[in-house]
This record gives sequence, structure tokens and C-alpha cells, in this order.
Amino acid sequence: MKTACKLGILVIADEVYDHYAFGDKPFVSMAKFAEIVPIVLLGAISKRWFVPGWRLGWMVTLDPHSIMKDSGTLNNVLSMSTDAATFIQGAIPDIIGNTKEEFFSSKLEMVRECAEICYEEIMKIPCITCPCKPEGSMFTMVKLNLSLLEDISDDLDFCCKLAKEESVIILPGRAVGLKDWLRITFAVELDLLIDGFSRLSNFAQRHSKKQP
Repeated sequence: MKTACKLGILVIADEVYDHYAFGDKPFVSMAKFAEIVPIVLLGAISKRWFVPGWRLGWMVTLDPHSIMKDSGTLNNVLSMSTDAATFIQGAIPDIIGNTKEEFFSSKLEMVRECAEICYEEIMKIPCITCPCKPEGSMFTMVKLNLSLLEDISDDLDFCCKLAKEESVIILPGRAVGLKDWLRITFAVELDLLIDGFSRLSNFAQRHSKKQP
């Protein structure tokens, strides 16, 4: 915040996962720092309401000292629209207005439980390493140890062969700028998650280098 203030720039905070913090550290919104520097918060319906294909989001500005307003910073984005599908626009009032709190709490508990299982299952597979236990979001990044595998050249090769042999889809890390890493999604029904890890484990064993 001090750096942004010193440089005279605003902060854009992607808080799509603001309600998916389930570790020991509570989520802290960047909105708390709006008195220091202008904040633009980004949100979306896809994650908290569990509708990932519904690409409808919003932008909230916090500018108590009218810095952005006076500079004209927002003029180019105030009318920005990606033309969300009509049925999505029509459903939004009911979805936001009528979803019960129990829905959110049950989904958060489901994701927390799946994250626990995900971490435990990852620990059983020697060729992948999870640097830290997931405490939020719906994904975790794991490091791929290619030295323990044979006939696997990189993360993309790993994911392509996994999909072909086991019908399990994992995102290669290079898609998010991390070569030889993998992004594993754990926000699925528990039985499907366990089955997916069983297939991943079988794949890893099959492609493991044989001990001399």
C-alpha cells in the first residue's frame, strides 16, 4: 500500500475467491486500505455461487478522496460490457437476492473437506509435491518431479498422457507461467475427487522409473 501511495497508482484487487478462505488466516479485503490508496475490487458470480461457466462479474471502486474521479481514470471503463448472455442477466437478481446463507456455508465446508483430502492424496504420490496445504480457493499448485518418471518430458506431456490414459484432466503449469508444475482442482464431489486421485496414482506408478 505504501508503495502504491508513493507511486500515485491505484490497486486492482481480484477478490473472486473472497469467500473461499478456510485456513487459519482469515481473508482481508483490500477495501480496508481505501483510505491510503484508491482500490478497484473485482468480483464474479462464478465462484461463490458455483456457476463457473457464467462469466458475469463486477467492478467496485473505493475512492473516498475522489482521486480516480478527479483524474478521469474510470471514464474508459464505466460503460464496459462483455455482453453476458440474456438468461444470465435475467437470473442474477434471484441468484443474488434469494440464495440462502446455508448454501454458502455448506459449499465452503465441502471445499475445505476436499482440500484436506486433496493434500493427503498428493502426499501419497512421489512424483508430485505440494509446497503448502491449501487454505483457500479451489485449486492447488504442485511441483512435478520429472526425475522420478520415465517417458514424460514435461508438464504438458504429463497432462496429455494422463487425459488419454486415465480420462483425468489436470492443467499444465505452463498455462499459468509455471513450467513443470500442475494445477489440480479439488472443488468437486468427494467421491469423484477420490476416484480422480486413484487414477492419478495409477498413472504415476505406471510411468515411474523402475528401480534397478
